[in-house]
Amino acid sequence: MTTSQANVNETARIVDQLQRAFDGYAWSGPSLLTTLQGLNATQAATRLLPQAHCIWEIVLHLTAWIETVQQRTQQDKLIELSAAADWPPIPSSADEATWQQALTGLRQAHTHLINTVTQLTDTDLERQLGGSRDHEQGGGVSYYVTLHYVTLHGLVQHNLYHAGQIALLRKGLVP
Repeated sequence: MTTSQANVNETARIVDQLQRAFDGYAWSGPSLLTTLQGLNATQAATRLLPQAHCIWEIVLHLTAWIETVQQRTQQDKLIELSAAADWPPIPSSADEATWQQALTGLRQAHTHLINTVTQLTDTDLERQLGGSRDHEQGGGVSYYVTLHYVTLHGLVQHNLYHAGQIALLRKGLVP
């Protein structure tokens, strides 16, 4: 760590990691946008494995989670996704224009998230997010509490996990 990096606050470091994972130099390998570069609608919609998601579905899933984390951060509350919202289906008009709209939606969600996160202070990162949920687990109600800090780092990990999936799926596609 250089002297200048040591003087940067934690929020700025998280923004840097979000940017690197999304469209920058990620330590782990290609960023998310790099793995998507040059894919067309047909390739993105190709289901290479019967029980696995295609690249397009992964893009919609990533967009849903980036938007959800942005809303959690902005509203300071734990927002859940339904199963349908977690893995949205590919639109019936799965053409090139619709694929480009999906990519634009992903970029816009990321930009909106970054704009929200840059407004946080390091103290904000330590605020609890969430509380009780009404999901029965065993004989009682489960409680889920996390911090903004953990949620944002989780999104970095989530984006890189799926970038890795996309990179592997690309290897099976016909150019």
